[in-house]
Amino acid sequence: MMSFSSSHPVVDLLTSLMSIVSTSELEHEIGIFLEQRLQSLGYTVERIPIAPGSTRHNVYAYLGSSRKTRLLLTAHMDTVPPHIPLTIEGDIIRGRGSSDDLGPLAAQIVAAEELRKEGSVRSEGDLALLFVVGEENGGHGMIAANDMGISWEFGIFAEPTESKLAKGHKGQVAFELISYGIACHSGYPHLGKSATFALLAVLNDLSTATWPESDLLGPSTFNIGTIEGGEKHNIVAPSAKALCEVRMVSDLPGIKDKVAEIVSRHPDVELKFVFEYPEALLDWEIDGFEAAPVAFGTDVPRLKDEYCNKRVLYGPGSILVAHGPNEYIRIPELINSISGYKKLVLHFLQQ
Repeated sequence: MMSFSSSHPVVDLLTSLMSIVSTSELEHEIGIFLEQRLQSLGYTVERIPIAPGSTRHNVYAYLGSSRKTRLLLTAHMDTVPPHIPLTIEGDIIRGRGSSDDLGPLAAQIVAAEELRKEGSVRSEGDLALLFVVGEENGGHGMIAANDMGISWEFGIFAEPTESKLAKGHKGQVAFELISYGIACHSGYPHLGKSATFALLAVLNDLSTATWPESDLLGPSTFNIGTIEGGEKHNIVAPSAKALCEVRMVSDLPGIKDKVAEIVSRHPDVELKFVFEYPEALLDWEIDGFEAAPVAFGTDVPRLKDEYCNKRVLYGPGSILVAHGPNEYIRIPELINSISGYKKLVLHFLQQ
């Protein structure tokens, strides 16, 4: 029976990563750490700004001088706020990023190192590592990767999939609704116009609308994420806004058209699309791996097909505890996922 140790290299690495605050927009320090760690392991490392003049950067590492490799291992280094410090209780690592996405990221690095030591990957041209910013708030890092001038045959994306291959995941359309009214004394509401009433009306129409369904991914879902507006209980609200999304299973353009059509029925409400990405279909069958669809979104569809059209999504941990106060990962699963990543790398490199 395998013995799991809290002193395993992947646990040491994850402990170092989780000690750094790396919430979205604050990834600079963890990027520097990863750059230095990968350089110490003998990689050629590039720090790539996600836009000209930006202080936010992705980290790209490869062996030797060849930037172009057959296979890409990639994960995101940002986490959702707030930062939750690491604790270890028995075989459980708790804290922000333990499952989403620093645990899977650490397992990718250790898997790559084991393959190098075993001689399963060459000194260059086989494998590269790309760690990106901003996956949790719009995917700016992976979108920028489309401008690197590199393509890969295969991509292995790290997310907490309970160590299963993801058969696919939903897409997302995020949008903001802004309603406008006229303030007046609430005792005489006929002298003004309520922005909150206008906002609630359009939100009700969106909530009762029907959206596409999929045999693989299930139903599309509408969510009202935030609502704010008004000034005081005795003032008719002059403005209000809500941030919403549709987690969609198909027809991204059609979903946007439907949202726009519903909002157009409400002349006092303005629509602003925030970001979007389509559904991802990843119906792989690889010996030794269970497979299941997931409902959360990832960077997979943000890397264009022309740069990598054969992609898998895999990693230890559960999305069900990610983004919450009790995020954790089990050390045995974290260690076992190293073998999973190695199997995937070898599966693709042997093709």
